[in-house]
Amino acid sequence: MSPTSYRTAPPRGGQEYDGATGPPAEGDGVSLATQIPKIHLHCHLEGSLRPATFVEFAREQGLPLRYRPDGSSDGIAEEVDPAEPYHFESFRDFLYGFAAVNRTLSTPERFARLAREFAQEARAQNVVYGELFISPSVWAFFHPELDVRATLRDIVAELHAGGEGRFQLIVDLTRNFGAESALATARLAAELAADGVIGIGLGGDESRFPPELFVESFDYARAAGLHCVAHAGEAAGPRSVRDAVELLHAERIGHGITALQDDAVVRLLRENGIPLEVCPTSNDRTGAALSNGDAFQRFDDSGCVVVIDADDPPMFGTTIEREYARVEAACGPQTLLRFVRNAVEGSFADADLKRQLRALLPPDVGPPAG
Repeated sequence: MSPTSYRTAPPRGGQEYDGATGPPAEGDGVSLATQIPKIHLHCHLEGSLRPATFVEFAREQGLPLRYRPDGSSDGIAEEVDPAEPYHFESFRDFLYGFAAVNRTLSTPERFARLAREFAQEARAQNVVYGELFISPSVWAFFHPELDVRATLRDIVAELHAGGEGRFQLIVDLTRNFGAESALATARLAAELAADGVIGIGLGGDESRFPPELFVESFDYARAAGLHCVAHAGEAAGPRSVRDAVELLHAERIGHGITALQDDAVVRLLRENGIPLEVCPTSNDRTGAALSNGDAFQRFDDSGCVVVIDADDPPMFGTTIEREYARVEAACGPQTLLRFVRNAVEGSFADADLKRQLRALLPPDVGPPAG
């Protein structure tokens, strides 16, 4: 697959996933990837909207399935296959696709349905804990009248309705809106701490909006008691990763792939024990992946802390179970188990919840078959 092909074809050896049912089993036996409790540390809630629900919401509101900031999306509407609406030709096109999804999420009720369907998928895959990204600055851009606090409460209620998993929220500052908007969003995140928000993140167009623009926002959030994470090394070079650590004091790095171009940055990550949230299929589809080998294996071999996630699962045609299965196939069950343990320790769960999560994991697994 070309590094710039975003068509959501199934990952290696998988069946097509329609986003409406649990993932298919891998092989005839039951793999560790299927059985093991799963943890989301890098998953965007809005990017988890089922394709069919996205199309339904768009049609209800007369919206095209593509978005362009210059308003030219109407001319490309006929090019989108409603049966496969998540199809992108570049990283920036993916960001526009994410915007198109957010444009359809216009009411608390639609956000509630998004959260309800996400929770169903999570239960089907044995997800027991998650720290999910939300992007209220994007919500407000498309729907300034939206009551963010009421929407957030509806989201949290739906996420916890089934009782099987525990979810907390990280507010993405969204680089593309600039430093002033980011600071306002950081202030909002601090106000929402009582409503399930535990931190801030930094996603969006990394190449045009580098970390140094957001130092004030991160300083504010940290002083307010929020955790801080950042996407870096996905669409910009290793300096972006270094600056996210040294300027923003990010506690985790989303993706981080280009750090592998600079041994000093890898050493910085290793010596500081900063977890890397690696999303293999997403990195394939955005062109961030290594040209040879898997980044998660390279980071692990370098002594870095690796966790595995799915980013925007249906938008990239994957699931967290499939990402776990990819690791298990490449590195064996022991490595997968270690990565899940890393997710427990690298999470922002409190000490009691971490003890509970550790107790859910197997103490050890046997060597890979064969």
